[in-house]
Amino acid sequence: MKGEVGAMPRLPYVPGFARSAGPKGAAGSPKAEGKALRERVPRSAHARWSPAADRPDAVAEVEASNAGRLPELTPIRVGRMAASPFAFLRGSAGLMAYDLMDTAVTGAGAQICGDAHAANFGLYGDARGELVIDLNDFDETLHGPWEWDVKRLAASLVLAGREAGADEATCRAAAKDAAGSYRHTMRLLAGMPVADAWNAIADERLVSHADARDLTGTLERVAGKARRNTSARFAAKATEKAGGGRRFVDAPPVLRRLPDAEAGAVASALGGYLGTLPEELLPLLARYEVQDVAFRVVGTGSVGLRSYVVLLLDHRGEPLVLQVKEARPSVLLPYAEKAGFALPPDGHEGRRVVLGQKRMQVVSDVLLGWATVEGRPYQVRQFRNRKGSVDPAALAPAELDDYARITGALLARAHSHTTDPRLIAAYCGKSEALDEALAEFARVYADRMEADHEALTRAIRAGRVAAETGV
Repeated sequence: MKGEVGAMPRLPYVPGFARSAGPKGAAGSPKAEGKALRERVPRSAHARWSPAADRPDAVAEVEASNAGRLPELTPIRVGRMAASPFAFLRGSAGLMAYDLMDTAVTGAGAQICGDAHAANFGLYGDARGELVIDLNDFDETLHGPWEWDVKRLAASLVLAGREAGADEATCRAAAKDAAGSYRHTMRLLAGMPVADAWNAIADERLVSHADARDLTGTLERVAGKARRNTSARFAAKATEKAGGGRRFVDAPPVLRRLPDAEAGAVASALGGYLGTLPEELLPLLARYEVQDVAFRVVGTGSVGLRSYVVLLLDHRGEPLVLQVKEARPSVLLPYAEKAGFALPPDGHEGRRVVLGQKRMQVVSDVLLGWATVEGRPYQVRQFRNRKGSVDPAALAPAELDDYARITGALLARAHSHTTDPRLIAAYCGKSEALDEALAEFARVYADRMEADHEALTRAIRAGRVAAETGV
């Protein structure tokens, strides 16, 4: 009856908000959709992978991935990749994306890291200086298959465990438990109030959730180092007094001073960077003066890209260091398209990285932004923002398993921001079927990475590829 007490108001649908999916578990609901995916893509199918007949030669793929990088630095990249099979995997996200293209894919998408190996999780400081732990590398981020991140994580844990000297059962258990933790966490998030799940912080409660108490001591040591890893500490070591201010000191090949024109181009680009920041932060940066710019070599996957550090000083001479790092298209992009995920519209690659990071992290660097230097896109962020990381290849067997559960939980929370956790949780289910499948995939793929690594080291010994080690 019209006007009846207790009747639901007839409000129009508001675009941008959810439509009613009907009762829990009803046809069309995320839970029903997730269960239906199992019929089309059985969870056991994720165990299967074998190299395609036209799979690129691993060494040729390394050489191809050096295209567009600074040629004088590519031997450093190759040398780092040659250090171990785990290091090879770290530098070959594109090759793995090629391999994953033909694996089982549910079609459910999320904002993915694209390079979610076990060394790409770590600690960093929030705006108040408190430490959080989360994914911390987003160069390859895009909208793609959530499974690809989980598979890369699982395979990396097997390789890290082998490098640490763990037996095969321990390595497989780490991969399985990472997948299991991902599944359990997604289920937990699916059952929480949306705002609580969205804002789940990666803090000390994570250790309890992941049952990772054996890792507590290691995390405490890493946190202690992270708190000292600041702009001020870096500037104290990497700069010297000059003309009433400070400037960077040459330390080639990792850190080197620049010609005035190149340094000036980077400094000038910061004007555009300011336009990518929230307006309320502009008075903060207005109190700093740009002092100097230097080139600095970055991590394994990014060696050879253009990357700068910019020294800013406040009125007391206290430093703030920004990193201005070249952003190239994600190496996953062509493979994600072939797997059924539409290409995004053309845009600024630095913007892609920054927005992808903000979509996946609960707490992000407040100074994240992007810039264009001489026509090239860059991402900009704080350098040495109390960052710290666990070396998964140096963990004891009991710690490796704990670390696997922590990273699996973090990955689930990151994915849940851009895909409904109810759908993924329903697909993953309550059993260990998916965990077992991903553990088997990880074992098989780790074997392939060991063979590819051996091919690279043979090519280096034969003089086919130049490599510089110890840098």
